[in-house]
Amino acid sequence: MASTLFSNLKYSDGLTIVGVSICTAVICEAISWVLIYRTTSYNSLKSNIDKASKKLETMKTLESKKPNKSKKIDRFETSLKDSSRDLSLFKFKSGFVVAIVLFMVFAFLNSLFEGKVVAKLPFVPFRIVQKMSHRGLPGNDMTDCSMAFLYLLCSMSIRTNLQKFLGFSPPRGAAGAGLFPLPDPKTN
Repeated sequence: MASTLFSNLKYSDGLTIVGVSICTAVICEAISWVLIYRTTSYNSLKSNIDKASKKLETMKTLESKKPNKSKKIDRFETSLKDSSRDLSLFKFKSGFVVAIVLFMVFAFLNSLFEGKVVAKLPFVPFRIVQKMSHRGLPGNDMTDCSMAFLYLLCSMSIRTNLQKFLGFSPPRGAAGAGLFPLPDPKTN
Protein backbone atom coordinates (compact mmCIF):
# COMPACT_ATOMS: atom_id res chain seq x y z
CA MET A 1 0.00 0.00 0.00
CA ALA A 2 2.80 2.43 0.85
CA SER A 3 4.54 1.82 -2.48
CA THR A 4 1.34 2.51 -4.44
CA LEU A 5 0.76 5.66 -2.39
CA PHE A 6 4.27 6.89 -3.15
CA SER A 7 3.99 6.09 -6.86
CA ASN A 8 0.77 8.12 -7.10
CA LEU A 9 2.44 11.28 -5.81
CA LYS A 10 2.89 14.05 -8.35
CA TYR A 11 6.63 14.33 -7.80
CA SER A 12 7.42 10.69 -7.05
CA ASP A 13 9.97 10.23 -9.85
CA GLY A 14 11.87 13.37 -8.93
CA LEU A 15 11.80 12.49 -5.23
CA THR A 16 13.03 8.99 -6.04
CA ILE A 17 16.00 10.40 -7.93
CA VAL A 18 16.80 12.83 -5.09
CA GLY A 19 16.56 9.98 -2.57
CA VAL A 20 18.80 7.73 -4.64
CA SER A 21 21.25 10.61 -5.00
CA ILE A 22 21.36 11.10 -1.23
CA CYS A 23 21.91 7.37 -0.66
CA THR A 24 24.61 7.28 -3.33
CA ALA A 25 26.40 10.27 -1.77
CA VAL A 26 26.37 8.57 1.64
CA ILE A 27 27.67 5.31 0.15
CA CYS A 28 30.42 7.12 -1.80
CA GLU A 29 31.55 9.01 1.30
CA ALA A 30 31.59 5.77 3.26
CA ILE A 31 33.80 4.21 0.58
CA SER A 32 36.05 7.26 0.68
CA TRP A 33 36.25 7.07 4.46
CA VAL A 34 37.26 3.40 4.35
CA LEU A 35 39.82 3.88 1.59
CA ILE A 36 41.15 7.36 2.42
CA TYR A 37 40.01 9.48 5.33
CA ARG A 38 40.66 7.05 8.17
CA THR A 39 44.24 6.24 7.13
CA THR A 40 47.25 7.74 8.87
CA SER A 41 48.92 8.65 5.57
CA TYR A 42 45.98 10.87 4.59
CA ASN A 43 45.87 12.51 8.00
CA SER A 44 49.61 13.24 7.94
CA LEU A 45 49.40 14.67 4.40
CA LYS A 46 46.44 16.81 5.37
CA SER A 47 48.20 18.15 8.48
CA ASN A 48 51.36 18.85 6.41
CA ILE A 49 49.31 20.84 3.91
CA ASP A 50 47.56 22.77 6.68
CA LYS A 51 50.84 23.60 8.41
CA ALA A 52 52.59 24.56 5.19
CA SER A 53 49.74 26.78 4.03
CA LYS A 54 49.59 28.59 7.39
CA LYS A 55 53.36 29.03 7.41
CA LEU A 56 53.28 30.30 3.83
CA GLU A 57 50.57 32.82 4.67
CA THR A 58 52.57 34.20 7.59
CA MET A 59 55.72 34.33 5.47
CA LYS A 60 53.92 36.23 2.71
CA THR A 61 52.62 38.80 5.17
CA LEU A 62 56.13 39.25 6.56
CA GLU A 63 57.65 39.37 3.05
CA SER A 64 56.69 42.99 2.60
CA LYS A 65 58.93 43.82 5.57
CA LYS A 66 61.85 41.56 4.57
CA PRO A 67 62.24 41.09 0.80
CA ASN A 68 65.10 38.54 1.05
CA LYS A 69 62.72 35.69 2.08
CA SER A 70 61.58 34.87 -1.48
CA LYS A 71 63.73 31.69 -1.74
CA LYS A 72 62.24 30.35 1.46
CA ILE A 73 58.74 31.18 0.25
CA ASP A 74 59.43 29.41 -3.05
CA ARG A 75 60.62 26.35 -1.13
CA PHE A 76 57.40 26.30 0.96
CA GLU A 77 55.27 26.75 -2.15
CA THR A 78 57.04 23.83 -3.81
CA SER A 79 56.57 21.72 -0.70
CA LEU A 80 52.88 22.64 -0.61
CA LYS A 81 52.44 21.74 -4.30
CA ASP A 82 54.18 18.40 -3.77
CA SER A 83 52.01 17.56 -0.77
CA SER A 84 48.89 18.54 -2.69
CA ARG A 85 49.94 16.34 -5.60
CA ASP A 86 50.56 13.43 -3.24
CA LEU A 87 47.14 13.98 -1.67
CA SER A 88 45.49 13.95 -5.11
CA LEU A 89 47.26 10.71 -6.04
CA PHE A 90 46.24 9.22 -2.71
CA LYS A 91 42.60 10.08 -3.40
CA PHE A 92 42.74 8.61 -6.89
CA LYS A 93 42.10 5.00 -5.83
CA SER A 94 38.95 5.98 -3.98
CA GLY A 95 37.87 8.16 -6.88
CA PHE A 96 38.08 5.18 -9.20
CA VAL A 97 35.84 3.03 -6.97
CA VAL A 98 33.39 5.90 -6.46
CA ALA A 99 33.25 6.50 -10.22
CA ILE A 100 32.32 2.86 -10.80
CA VAL A 101 29.54 3.08 -8.18
CA LEU A 102 28.20 6.32 -9.67
CA PHE A 103 28.32 4.86 -13.18
CA MET A 104 26.36 1.78 -12.09
CA VAL A 105 23.72 3.88 -10.30
CA PHE A 106 23.42 6.20 -13.29
CA ALA A 107 22.96 3.24 -15.66
CA PHE A 108 20.31 1.76 -13.35
CA LEU A 109 18.40 5.04 -13.09
CA ASN A 110 18.73 5.64 -16.81
CA SER A 111 17.10 2.29 -17.54
CA LEU A 112 14.26 3.03 -15.10
CA PHE A 113 13.50 6.57 -16.26
CA GLU A 114 14.41 6.42 -19.95
CA GLY A 115 12.20 8.81 -21.94
CA LYS A 116 10.30 9.84 -18.82
CA VAL A 117 9.84 13.40 -17.56
CA VAL A 118 10.87 13.39 -13.89
CA ALA A 119 10.52 17.09 -13.09
CA LYS A 120 9.36 20.38 -14.53
CA LEU A 121 11.80 23.29 -14.61
CA PRO A 122 10.36 26.71 -13.68
CA PHE A 123 12.29 28.29 -16.57
CA VAL A 124 13.59 27.48 -20.02
CA PRO A 125 17.32 26.78 -19.63
CA PHE A 126 20.04 28.18 -21.88
CA ARG A 127 20.41 26.36 -25.18
CA ILE A 128 23.66 24.68 -24.12
CA VAL A 129 22.00 23.34 -20.94
CA GLN A 130 18.88 22.22 -22.81
CA LYS A 131 20.77 19.32 -24.38
CA MET A 132 21.38 17.86 -20.91
CA SER A 133 18.10 18.88 -19.27
CA HIS A 134 15.97 17.49 -22.12
CA ARG A 135 18.21 14.49 -22.91
CA GLY A 136 16.22 11.52 -24.19
CA LEU A 137 12.80 13.11 -23.67
CA PRO A 138 10.12 13.25 -26.36
CA GLY A 139 8.46 16.53 -27.28
CA ASN A 140 9.61 20.12 -27.52
CA ASP A 141 8.74 21.44 -24.04
CA MET A 142 12.16 22.55 -22.81
CA THR A 143 10.90 22.90 -19.24
CA ASP A 144 10.70 19.11 -19.01
CA CYS A 145 13.60 17.71 -17.00
CA SER A 146 15.26 14.39 -17.65
CA MET A 147 16.65 12.02 -15.06
CA ALA A 148 20.24 12.72 -16.13
CA PHE A 149 19.99 16.45 -15.44
CA LEU A 150 18.25 16.09 -12.08
CA TYR A 151 20.65 13.37 -10.94
CA LEU A 152 23.66 15.43 -12.02
CA LEU A 153 22.49 18.49 -10.09
CA CYS A 154 21.59 16.47 -7.00
CA SER A 155 24.82 14.48 -7.01
CA MET A 156 27.02 17.55 -7.29
CA SER A 157 25.28 19.55 -4.61
CA ILE A 158 24.51 16.79 -2.11
CA ARG A 159 27.94 15.14 -2.19
CA THR A 160 29.79 18.46 -1.87
CA ASN A 161 27.67 19.54 1.07
CA LEU A 162 27.96 16.12 2.70
CA GLN A 163 31.76 16.32 2.42
CA LYS A 164 31.73 19.73 4.09
CA PHE A 165 29.36 18.52 6.81
CA LEU A 166 31.49 15.45 7.57
CA GLY A 167 34.74 17.45 7.42
CA PHE A 168 36.08 15.58 4.37
CA SER A 169 36.54 18.62 2.16
CA PRO A 170 40.08 19.18 0.85
CA PRO A 171 42.49 21.14 3.04
CA ARG A 172 42.34 24.87 2.59
CA GLY A 173 45.83 25.21 1.16
CA ALA A 174 45.59 22.28 -1.23
CA ALA A 175 46.23 23.34 -4.80
CA GLY A 176 43.21 22.76 -6.98
CA ALA A 177 40.93 22.10 -4.00
CA GLY A 178 37.81 21.49 -6.03
CA LEU A 179 36.69 21.88 -9.61
CA PHE A 180 36.96 25.66 -9.54
CA PRO A 181 39.23 26.69 -6.67
CA LEU A 182 38.62 30.11 -5.22
CA PRO A 183 41.37 32.67 -5.69
CA ASP A 184 43.38 33.69 -2.65
CA PRO A 185 41.99 37.10 -1.55
CA LYS A 186 45.36 38.10 -0.04
CA THR A 187 47.13 38.02 -3.41
CA ASN A 188 44.81 40.63 -4.95
